[in-house]
Amino acid sequence: MLLSAILLQAAAGAGLAKVGAAIGAGIAVVGASYGIGKIGSKAMESIARQPEASSDIRTSMIIIGALVEGAALFAIAVCFLTLVL
Repeated sequence: MLLSAILLQAAAGAGLAKVGAAIGAGIAVVGASYGIGKIGSKAMESIARQPEASSDIRTSMIIIGALVEGAALFAIAVCFLTLVL
């Protein structure tokens, strides 16, 4: 009796979990795009201030952008796994 009640509650909450996963994926994408935009703007500002260091700044910008993109991809994968399971 208790097990069937728990299973019914879990089935009712499955739709809400899918909505939460979709919202989480959207927030991850928006956060990553904001972060990459901020990285790019600050890198261009620092290259304008110190042009002789442009290759070092550009390399650091690409590495940090890749790390942010990787974290966002991981967050999206977790959200989509929540949708499937």
